[in-house]
Amino acid sequence: MNNPKHKKTRTTAMTQPVYHIFTILSLVVGIFSANATTTSDTIPSPFRSNFQPAKALFMCDVCGCSGNGGSMGYSTGLDNNFAGVRYITQQYRSRDGIFNNSPWVDENFNTIQAWGRIPLGERIVVNAMIPYHFHNRTFADKSEQHLTGMGDMTVMGFYKILKPADTLQVSGTLRHTLQVGGGIKLPTGKYDKANNEGSVNPSFQAGTGSWDYIIGTDYAVTLGNWGASAMLNYTFKTENNEHYLFGNQLNYGVQFFRSFTIQENKILTPILGIAGELYEENEQYGQAVPNTKGDVFFGKWGVEATYKKWSLGVMGMLPINQNLNNGKVEVKNRLSLYVNFNI
Repeated sequence: MNNPKHKKTRTTAMTQPVYHIFTILSLVVGIFSANATTTSDTIPSPFRSNFQPAKALFMCDVCGCSGNGGSMGYSTGLDNNFAGVRYITQQYRSRDGIFNNSPWVDENFNTIQAWGRIPLGERIVVNAMIPYHFHNRTFADKSEQHLTGMGDMTVMGFYKILKPADTLQVSGTLRHTLQVGGGIKLPTGKYDKANNEGSVNPSFQAGTGSWDYIIGTDYAVTLGNWGASAMLNYTFKTENNEHYLFGNQLNYGVQFFRSFTIQENKILTPILGIAGELYEENEQYGQAVPNTKGDVFFGKWGVEATYKKWSLGVMGMLPINQNLNNGKVEVKNRLSLYVNFNI
Protein backbone atom coordinates (compact mmCIF):
# COMPACT_ATOMS: atom_id res chain seq x y z
CA MET A 1 0.00 0.00 0.00
CA ASN A 2 1.12 3.56 -0.61
CA ASN A 3 2.17 5.69 2.34
CA PRO A 4 0.20 8.98 2.13
CA LYS A 5 2.39 10.63 4.72
CA HIS A 6 5.53 9.80 2.80
CA LYS A 7 4.07 11.19 -0.43
CA LYS A 8 3.08 14.42 1.27
CA THR A 9 6.64 14.89 2.48
CA ARG A 10 8.03 14.42 -1.02
CA THR A 11 5.64 16.96 -2.51
CA THR A 12 6.41 19.55 0.17
CA ALA A 13 10.14 19.17 -0.46
CA MET A 14 9.64 20.55 -3.95
CA THR A 15 8.06 23.82 -2.87
CA GLN A 16 11.33 25.53 -1.96
CA PRO A 17 12.80 25.44 -5.53
CA VAL A 18 9.50 26.83 -6.80
CA TYR A 19 9.87 29.75 -4.39
CA HIS A 20 13.44 30.36 -5.60
CA ILE A 21 12.36 30.40 -9.24
CA PHE A 22 9.67 33.00 -8.66
CA THR A 23 12.23 35.05 -6.70
CA ILE A 24 14.65 34.89 -9.63
CA LEU A 25 11.84 35.76 -12.03
CA SER A 26 11.08 38.88 -9.98
CA LEU A 27 14.73 39.89 -10.01
CA VAL A 28 14.93 39.49 -13.80
CA VAL A 29 11.88 41.71 -14.27
CA GLY A 30 13.26 44.26 -11.82
CA ILE A 31 16.69 44.46 -13.44
CA PHE A 32 15.30 45.02 -16.92
CA SER A 33 12.63 47.43 -15.73
CA ALA A 34 15.26 49.52 -13.98
CA ASN A 35 17.15 49.84 -17.26
CA ALA A 36 14.17 50.44 -19.49
CA THR A 37 15.07 54.10 -20.02
CA THR A 38 18.71 53.57 -21.02
CA THR A 39 19.89 54.40 -24.53
CA SER A 40 19.33 51.66 -27.08
CA ASP A 41 22.29 49.65 -28.30
CA THR A 42 23.89 50.96 -31.48
CA ILE A 43 23.67 47.52 -33.07
CA PRO A 44 20.27 47.07 -34.72
CA SER A 45 18.20 44.75 -32.58
CA PRO A 46 17.48 41.41 -34.26
CA PHE A 47 14.49 40.95 -31.95
CA ARG A 48 12.59 43.57 -33.96
CA SER A 49 12.68 41.38 -37.02
CA ASN A 50 13.83 37.79 -36.81
CA PHE A 51 13.55 36.87 -33.13
CA GLN A 52 11.25 37.08 -30.15
CA PRO A 53 12.18 36.57 -26.49
CA ALA A 54 13.83 33.35 -25.44
CA LYS A 55 11.71 30.59 -23.96
CA ALA A 56 13.59 27.36 -23.71
CA LEU A 57 11.79 24.66 -21.75
CA PHE A 58 13.82 22.20 -19.71
CA MET A 59 11.77 19.04 -19.36
CA CYS A 60 12.90 15.44 -19.14
CA ASP A 61 13.40 12.27 -17.25
CA VAL A 62 16.79 12.63 -15.63
CA CYS A 63 18.17 9.52 -17.30
CA GLY A 64 17.62 10.37 -20.92
CA CYS A 65 14.77 8.02 -21.83
CA SER A 66 12.37 10.92 -22.16
CA GLY A 67 11.22 12.22 -25.53
CA ASN A 68 13.12 15.49 -25.24
CA GLY A 69 16.43 14.03 -24.19
CA GLY A 70 17.35 15.46 -20.87
CA SER A 71 16.46 19.07 -20.18
CA MET A 72 17.65 20.23 -23.56
CA GLY A 73 14.25 21.81 -24.15
CA TYR A 74 11.21 21.91 -26.41
CA SER A 75 12.56 24.84 -28.39
CA THR A 76 15.81 26.59 -29.16
CA GLY A 77 17.26 29.29 -26.95
CA LEU A 78 15.28 31.80 -28.99
CA ASP A 79 11.56 31.89 -29.57
CA ASN A 80 11.47 31.00 -33.26
CA ASN A 81 8.84 29.03 -35.14
CA PHE A 82 10.77 26.26 -36.85
CA ALA A 83 11.10 22.69 -38.08
CA GLY A 84 14.38 20.88 -37.71
CA VAL A 85 16.57 18.05 -36.51
CA ARG A 86 18.48 17.82 -33.23
CA TYR A 87 21.14 15.44 -31.89
CA ILE A 88 21.50 15.04 -28.11
CA THR A 89 24.22 13.16 -26.25
CA GLN A 90 24.29 12.57 -22.48
CA GLN A 91 26.98 10.88 -20.39
CA TYR A 92 26.24 9.21 -17.04
CA ARG A 93 27.72 6.62 -14.76
CA SER A 94 25.78 4.44 -12.33
CA ARG A 95 26.48 1.74 -9.79
CA ASP A 96 26.09 -1.83 -11.04
CA GLY A 97 24.46 -2.94 -7.80
CA ILE A 98 22.96 -1.55 -4.62
CA PHE A 99 26.15 -1.25 -2.56
CA ASN A 100 28.42 1.79 -2.21
CA ASN A 101 31.39 -0.22 -3.49
CA SER A 102 29.54 -1.70 -6.47
CA PRO A 103 31.43 -1.08 -9.73
CA TRP A 104 30.56 1.88 -11.93
CA VAL A 105 28.85 1.49 -15.29
CA ASP A 106 29.50 4.09 -18.00
CA GLU A 107 26.27 5.02 -19.78
CA ASN A 108 25.82 6.98 -22.99
CA PHE A 109 22.40 8.20 -24.09
CA ASN A 110 22.12 9.38 -27.69
CA THR A 111 19.06 10.76 -29.42
CA ILE A 112 18.23 12.00 -32.90
CA GLN A 113 15.08 14.04 -32.84
CA ALA A 114 12.69 15.57 -35.34
CA TRP A 115 11.24 18.63 -33.66
CA GLY A 116 9.31 21.75 -34.42
CA ARG A 117 7.40 24.74 -33.12
CA ILE A 118 4.31 25.62 -35.17
CA PRO A 119 2.10 28.70 -34.61
CA LEU A 120 -1.69 28.34 -34.65
CA GLY A 121 -2.78 31.96 -34.81
CA GLU A 122 -1.16 34.87 -33.01
CA ARG A 123 -1.22 33.48 -29.47
CA ILE A 124 -1.15 29.69 -29.71
CA VAL A 125 1.94 27.61 -30.52
CA VAL A 126 2.40 23.83 -30.65
CA ASN A 127 5.70 22.09 -29.94
CA ALA A 128 6.27 18.50 -31.03
CA MET A 129 9.20 16.09 -30.81
CA ILE A 130 9.71 12.61 -32.22
CA PRO A 131 12.91 11.00 -30.87
CA TYR A 132 14.93 7.98 -31.90
CA HIS A 133 17.36 6.65 -29.29
CA PHE A 134 20.57 4.65 -29.55
CA HIS A 135 21.96 4.11 -26.04
CA ASN A 136 24.82 2.00 -24.77
CA ARG A 137 26.55 1.21 -21.50
CA THR A 138 29.82 -0.48 -20.57
CA PHE A 139 30.11 -2.65 -17.44
CA ALA A 140 33.15 -3.17 -15.23
CA ASP A 141 34.01 -6.44 -17.03
CA LYS A 142 34.07 -4.47 -20.33
CA SER A 143 30.90 -6.13 -21.60
CA GLU A 144 28.41 -3.81 -23.28
CA GLN A 145 24.67 -3.40 -23.66
CA HIS A 146 23.08 -1.57 -26.58
CA LEU A 147 19.55 -0.24 -26.93
CA THR A 148 17.98 1.32 -30.02
CA GLY A 149 14.48 2.33 -30.94
CA MET A 150 11.90 5.06 -31.16
CA GLY A 151 11.39 7.11 -28.01
CA ASP A 152 8.34 8.74 -26.47
CA MET A 153 6.73 11.39 -28.65
CA THR A 154 5.78 14.65 -26.92
CA VAL A 155 3.24 17.29 -27.95
CA MET A 156 2.84 20.60 -26.09
CA GLY A 157 0.51 23.55 -26.61
CA PHE A 158 1.05 27.07 -25.21
CA TYR A 159 -1.12 30.16 -25.04
CA LYS A 160 0.54 33.58 -24.95
CA ILE A 161 -1.17 35.53 -22.20
CA LEU A 162 1.21 38.41 -22.86
CA LYS A 163 3.18 39.05 -26.04
CA PRO A 164 5.52 41.92 -27.02
CA ALA A 165 2.87 43.85 -28.96
CA ASP A 166 0.71 44.02 -25.80
CA THR A 167 3.34 45.96 -23.83
CA LEU A 168 5.20 47.90 -26.50
CA GLN A 169 3.26 51.15 -26.10
CA VAL A 170 3.65 51.12 -22.33
CA SER A 171 7.27 50.12 -21.94
CA GLY A 172 8.96 51.30 -25.13
CA THR A 173 11.73 48.92 -26.11
CA LEU A 174 11.14 46.71 -23.07
CA ARG A 175 9.27 43.70 -24.44
CA HIS A 176 7.59 41.01 -22.32
CA THR A 177 6.21 37.58 -23.09
CA LEU A 178 4.27 35.29 -20.75
CA GLN A 179 2.81 31.98 -21.80
CA VAL A 180 1.18 29.00 -20.11
CA GLY A 181 0.28 25.59 -21.42
CA GLY A 182 0.48 21.87 -21.17
CA GLY A 183 0.84 18.71 -23.12
CA ILE A 184 1.24 14.98 -23.19
CA LYS A 185 4.02 12.44 -23.60
CA LEU A 186 2.86 9.35 -25.49
CA PRO A 187 4.21 5.83 -24.75
CA THR A 188 5.59 5.34 -28.26
CA GLY A 189 8.95 4.15 -26.92
CA LYS A 190 9.46 0.61 -25.62
CA TYR A 191 9.81 0.01 -21.89
CA ASP A 192 11.73 -3.20 -21.06
CA LYS A 193 11.48 -4.19 -17.39
CA ALA A 194 14.49 -6.51 -17.79
CA ASN A 195 16.70 -3.40 -17.98
CA ASN A 196 15.71 -2.57 -14.39
CA GLU A 197 16.77 -5.90 -12.93
CA GLY A 198 20.10 -5.66 -11.12
CA SER A 199 20.62 -2.06 -12.24
CA VAL A 200 20.58 1.05 -10.06
CA ASN A 201 19.65 3.26 -13.00
CA PRO A 202 16.11 2.20 -14.01
CA SER A 203 16.07 4.67 -16.86
CA PHE A 204 18.15 2.83 -19.43
CA GLN A 205 15.06 2.63 -21.61
CA ALA A 206 13.75 3.83 -24.95
CA GLY A 207 10.59 5.02 -23.21
CA THR A 208 8.74 5.03 -19.92
CA GLY A 209 5.78 3.03 -21.22
CA SER A 210 3.38 5.52 -19.67
CA TRP A 211 1.11 8.40 -20.61
CA ASP A 212 2.53 11.46 -18.87
CA TYR A 213 1.00 14.93 -18.55
CA ILE A 214 2.83 18.25 -18.43
CA ILE A 215 1.96 21.77 -17.33
CA GLY A 216 4.28 24.73 -17.67
CA THR A 217 4.76 28.47 -17.75
CA ASP A 218 7.56 30.79 -18.77
CA TYR A 219 8.30 34.49 -18.84
CA ALA A 220 10.75 36.37 -21.06
CA VAL A 221 11.86 39.98 -21.37
CA THR A 222 14.12 41.74 -23.89
CA LEU A 223 15.68 45.16 -23.99
CA GLY A 224 17.41 45.99 -27.24
CA ASN A 225 19.74 43.10 -28.04
CA TRP A 226 19.69 41.77 -24.47
CA GLY A 227 17.23 39.24 -23.09
CA ALA A 228 16.41 36.94 -20.19
CA SER A 229 13.86 34.24 -19.52
CA ALA A 230 12.67 32.06 -16.66
CA MET A 231 10.54 28.94 -16.72
CA LEU A 232 8.84 26.43 -14.46
CA ASN A 233 7.07 23.19 -15.36
CA TYR A 234 5.87 19.97 -13.79
CA THR A 235 5.33 16.48 -15.20
CA PHE A 236 2.69 14.14 -13.81
CA LYS A 237 3.69 10.56 -14.59
CA THR A 238 1.45 7.51 -14.63
CA GLU A 239 1.98 3.80 -14.08
CA ASN A 240 2.87 1.76 -17.15
CA ASN A 241 1.58 -1.69 -18.10
CA GLU A 242 4.44 -3.31 -16.16
CA HIS A 243 3.20 -1.64 -12.95
CA TYR A 244 6.21 0.68 -12.86
CA LEU A 245 5.78 4.40 -12.24
CA PHE A 246 8.54 6.95 -12.74
CA GLY A 247 8.39 9.74 -10.14
CA ASN A 248 6.81 13.11 -10.94
CA GLN A 249 9.28 15.79 -11.95
CA LEU A 250 9.77 19.51 -11.43
CA ASN A 251 11.97 21.51 -13.83
CA TYR A 252 13.11 25.12 -13.64
CA GLY A 253 15.57 27.39 -15.42
CA VAL A 254 16.81 30.92 -16.01
CA GLN A 255 18.94 32.11 -18.93
CA PHE A 256 20.40 35.32 -20.33
CA PHE A 257 21.44 36.09 -23.90
CA ARG A 258 22.63 38.80 -26.26
CA SER A 259 22.33 38.88 -30.05
CA PHE A 260 24.99 40.33 -32.35
CA THR A 261 24.36 41.27 -35.98
CA ILE A 262 27.59 40.23 -37.70
CA GLN A 263 26.52 41.07 -41.25
CA GLU A 264 23.23 41.51 -43.01
CA ASN A 265 21.06 38.42 -42.37
CA LYS A 266 23.77 36.94 -40.10
CA ILE A 267 23.10 36.88 -36.35
CA LEU A 268 25.08 35.28 -33.52
CA THR A 269 23.46 34.78 -30.09
CA PRO A 270 25.45 33.48 -27.07
CA ILE A 271 23.37 32.10 -24.16
CA LEU A 272 24.25 31.52 -20.48
CA GLY A 273 22.00 30.19 -17.77
CA ILE A 274 21.14 27.66 -15.09
CA ALA A 275 18.67 24.79 -14.95
CA GLY A 276 17.51 22.28 -12.39
CA GLU A 277 15.53 19.08 -12.05
CA LEU A 278 13.85 17.53 -9.01
CA TYR A 279 12.02 14.24 -9.12
CA GLU A 280 10.22 11.96 -6.73
CA GLU A 281 10.77 8.29 -6.04
CA ASN A 282 9.73 5.74 -8.59
CA GLU A 283 7.16 3.15 -7.59
CA GLN A 284 6.61 -0.49 -8.52
CA TYR A 285 3.34 -2.24 -7.70
CA GLY A 286 2.47 0.82 -5.59
CA GLN A 287 5.60 0.60 -3.44
CA ALA A 288 8.42 3.17 -3.42
CA VAL A 289 11.62 2.01 -5.16
CA PRO A 290 14.67 2.93 -3.03
CA ASN A 291 17.42 5.15 -4.47
CA THR A 292 15.32 6.55 -7.32
CA LYS A 293 14.60 10.16 -6.31
CA GLY A 294 17.02 13.05 -6.56
CA ASP A 295 17.93 16.46 -7.89
CA VAL A 296 20.53 18.06 -10.11
CA PHE A 297 21.52 21.68 -10.71
CA PHE A 298 23.19 22.63 -14.02
CA GLY A 299 25.11 25.46 -15.55
CA LYS A 300 24.02 25.98 -19.15
CA TRP A 301 25.75 27.55 -22.15
CA GLY A 302 24.96 27.80 -25.82
CA VAL A 303 25.27 29.73 -29.04
CA GLU A 304 23.01 29.98 -32.08
CA ALA A 305 24.03 31.26 -35.51
CA THR A 306 21.32 32.36 -37.94
CA TYR A 307 21.55 33.05 -41.64
CA LYS A 308 18.29 34.09 -43.32
CA LYS A 309 15.85 31.25 -42.59
CA TRP A 310 18.42 28.76 -41.28
CA SER A 311 19.71 28.33 -37.73
CA LEU A 312 22.59 26.25 -36.40
CA GLY A 313 23.00 25.86 -32.67
CA VAL A 314 24.88 24.10 -29.90
CA MET A 315 23.81 23.80 -26.26
CA GLY A 316 25.76 22.31 -23.35
CA MET A 317 24.96 21.56 -19.70
CA LEU A 318 27.40 20.77 -16.88
CA PRO A 319 26.36 19.70 -13.37
CA ILE A 320 27.15 22.13 -10.56
CA ASN A 321 25.52 20.09 -7.79
CA GLN A 322 23.74 16.75 -7.89
CA ASN A 323 22.30 14.01 -5.73
CA LEU A 324 20.84 11.43 -8.06
CA ASN A 325 19.57 8.07 -6.82
CA ASN A 326 21.23 8.57 -3.43
CA GLY A 327 24.57 9.22 -5.12
CA LYS A 328 24.47 6.02 -7.14
CA VAL A 329 23.91 7.79 -10.46
CA GLU A 330 26.04 10.69 -11.71
CA VAL A 331 25.53 12.87 -14.75
CA LYS A 332 28.75 13.99 -16.43
CA ASN A 333 27.51 16.30 -19.18
CA ARG A 334 24.85 16.93 -21.81
CA LEU A 335 25.33 18.36 -25.28
CA SER A 336 23.02 19.05 -28.20
CA LEU A 337 23.49 20.17 -31.82
CA TYR A 338 20.62 21.27 -34.04
CA VAL A 339 19.82 22.67 -37.44
CA ASN A 340 16.46 24.35 -38.07
CA PHE A 341 14.52 26.00 -40.82
CA ASN A 342 12.72 29.01 -39.37
CA ILE A 343 9.09 29.31 -40.40
